[in-house]
Amino acid sequence: MTTLTPDEMYTFVEARESGARTYANAFGKLLAEGHGARIRDGHGRGYLDCLAAAGTLALGHNHPDVLAAVGEYLTSGQVQQALDLTTPAKYEYLRALYAKLPGTMADTFKTQFCGPAGTDATEAAIKLFKIATGRRTVISFHGAYHGMTAGALALTGNLGAKESVPSLMPDVHHLPYPYDYRCPFGIGGEAGIRAGLTYIERLLTDPESGITKPAAVFVEAVQGEGGVIPAPAAWLRGLREITARLDIPLVLDEIQAGFGRTGTMWAFEESGIEPDAVLVSKAAGGGFPLSLLLYHGKYDAWTPGAHAGTFRGNQIALVAGLAAMRVTESEGLIEKAAAKGELIATLLGRLAAGHPEIGQVRGRGLMWGIEIVDPAGPADRLGSLPADGARAKRIKRACLDHGLLLESGGRHGAVLRLLPPLVITDEEIHEMAAALEKALIDCA
Repeated sequence: MTTLTPDEMYTFVEARESGARTYANAFGKLLAEGHGARIRDGHGRGYLDCLAAAGTLALGHNHPDVLAAVGEYLTSGQVQQALDLTTPAKYEYLRALYAKLPGTMADTFKTQFCGPAGTDATEAAIKLFKIATGRRTVISFHGAYHGMTAGALALTGNLGAKESVPSLMPDVHHLPYPYDYRCPFGIGGEAGIRAGLTYIERLLTDPESGITKPAAVFVEAVQGEGGVIPAPAAWLRGLREITARLDIPLVLDEIQAGFGRTGTMWAFEESGIEPDAVLVSKAAGGGFPLSLLLYHGKYDAWTPGAHAGTFRGNQIALVAGLAAMRVTESEGLIEKAAAKGELIATLLGRLAAGHPEIGQVRGRGLMWGIEIVDPAGPADRLGSLPADGARAKRIKRACLDHGLLLESGGRHGAVLRLLPPLVITDEEIHEMAAALEKALIDCA
């Protein structure tokens, strides 16, 4: 057992980790323990965790039912890793997961268990749809985040991680996403939605567009890392209609927004569409690494070994994920997430009314973004103020001082992002809002 202090352990690790570390830099402490929506650092100080491992911990830290299921499995004699062999854990997990697919998807979809990170589900989908369609072009959107491996990074909008990489996957094109506060067409509202859909349709049908027919279109129903931007249901329905009519597969990235976070099992459900594929990870494994690609069987053009990986179908994650799905259903956590989202909207709306540095509050369920702006800056033609990433960073640090852990993202890092676990209580939501208010006052 180490005799080092928490600060010494933190310093030891910090000196040896790469410059790519991110969340550790913001927290700046040894994370010692967690229960539910609460964590403690090495000195025993408590925090309300509204990051939840970037949305992975849907049931918070150390949920007893998940721990019990994993503990029982580990002592059962069943295999702990199995490549892609069939096991009881895989059967039970898939049976539960397919029961949660809407519409006809449970009857038509196939599954590819991917490597343990969500980015491998993106890579698998890129590969599958290029093979199945024989096409090479892939479409993504401004503000998108689909992972950090080579193909997924090419689909991602943020330039920060891309500019220093000499070469990325070619034939990727990014289209405007319906970001109402900063409408890419400068018009906003319903007119902005119509303009966006018209632009997409014209681009995909114009023989002089310079873009060949895509192998797939990748989209998030709610952009997460891009600044918590929910796509309007009408826009998603329009995008589905266009891609279906033009025989272009539509891939919904539900890695962060899925499994109840937005108040429905899948974020795309609000629009009533059925995509051709769904990317799944984060909360899917009940806190353990798991990643899947779900896709319509008509695109199953793979031959054995076409997409492999040692840790695909992590058995412990399958057991934990099954336990998490059962808890989510038995405790009605998805429906509660929708109701808690209404409470968060009310509380954040009150904060916005009293703090001009809040440009917009947006989100659904337990996935919210607070865009921080410069209230003294020049407004654009829509009345939107300049993003203020420096102020957002100060507010994030002040939140930590007041016992609240959250993250930032979006353009210029100016969006404070809230991803609390589904088990967060109303009292903790009020505590979250109070800490935010104190931080805003500190940084005024």
